[in-house]
Amino acid sequence: MGAGHAHALYRHGHSPVHRLPPHCKLVAVLCFVVAVVSTPREAMWAFALYAALLAGAAALARVPAGFLLKRLVIEVPFVAFALLMPFVVPGERTELLGLTVSVPGLWGAWNVLAKGTLGVAASVLLASTTELRSLLLGLQRLRLPPLLVQIASFMLRYGDVITDELRRMSIARRSRGFEARGIRHWGVLAKTAGALFIRSYERGERVHLAMISRGYTGTMPVIDEVTASRAQWAYASVLPLLALGVCLLGWTV
Repeated sequence: MGAGHAHALYRHGHSPVHRLPPHCKLVAVLCFVVAVVSTPREAMWAFALYAALLAGAAALARVPAGFLLKRLVIEVPFVAFALLMPFVVPGERTELLGLTVSVPGLWGAWNVLAKGTLGVAASVLLASTTELRSLLLGLQRLRLPPLLVQIASFMLRYGDVITDELRRMSIARRSRGFEARGIRHWGVLAKTAGALFIRSYERGERVHLAMISRGYTGTMPVIDEVTASRAQWAYASVLPLLALGVCLLGWTV
């Protein structure tokens, strides 16, 4: 099982975080996100501590801050949604920077921004220190349904194949003098999408037949078995345990 090559989010390194087994990191990130989501939104200081924990993990993994910040752009749609909440959520109103906004909307926007950003940052840090192939092996080790793991594996492996097919079709259009400049060219783009779907479907059929001819019975062979020692589990549990402590303090202080 594999993804073919390293993905764009992965940053090659030899840090202690890189060396941790993938399933340990998956469990640690999941528990960290659960702790963040469970923290009351009024405990603003707690989210600052969570950010400090992630910064410490990133420093230990030798992942530059700029590398992480650039990849946090993926949450821009959620940021836009959060910024609208103070204006559309009903409830008590207040003045902020000369604008009348909703108090529940402000709390909701803060809740989405703080928890969403921390969750995305933890996921990006996981992807930055773990190859796709290792992530899939970690999911398999955690007993995720094999069919879901196979679907993810094929999606990652053949995503680049389909992208390359689309690139060749785009080059063929441009070589014939075509450039999409308005709504009247949408028909050509729609035909391109249809042709890409048909080619992808036919390629999938050929791949499936090739796998069956080689003895595929519905499960993929496990080539590398990933294991983790007690010390590695203990090392990986530091982040979620500290996050749990912050969460408990958030509810009691």
